[in-house]
Amino acid sequence: MRDQLDAKDQLILEILQNDSTISVKDIGEKIGLSFTPTYERIKNLERNGVIKKYVALVDRFKIGVEIVVYCNVTLKEQSKEALDEFEKIITPIPQVLDVISLSGNYDYMLKIVAEDIKSYNDFVVNVISNIPNIGQYHSSIVMNECKKETAYPLKVK
Repeated sequence: MRDQLDAKDQLILEILQNDSTISVKDIGEKIGLSFTPTYERIKNLERNGVIKKYVALVDRFKIGVEIVVYCNVTLKEQSKEALDEFEKIITPIPQVLDVISLSGNYDYMLKIVAEDIKSYNDFVVNVISNIPNIGQYHSSIVMNECKKETAYPLKVK
């Protein structure tokens, strides 16, 4: 799909990744197109799944999320069934923001959020440690987010 994205599509994506509330008219002005072709390009990017959804980025501290943890998980068994079962159990848990399958020393990396360290400890004791097939887990608590981006870099052709 990337090969099918021309320079205008990439500019649209750069603009929307930085501010998805910008109007189609304003996007068109920034990329040198009128409303209708800009609108059609955006709809095409949505239809083709390049744009998956539009979201609001929230200040975690203002909603009471003090702790962010990256938890590396090693499963006892790595069969397809065991991996599928782990993913089926872990993905619906609201405190788990990301579930990433890895190569290397760990099978998964989880991004977990909690109100405070006590809440995280309770989560580990009552949820993580009770998931079948977990061999080990190691938590790394985020001390400071020096850089936090949501936009993917795009090369304009």
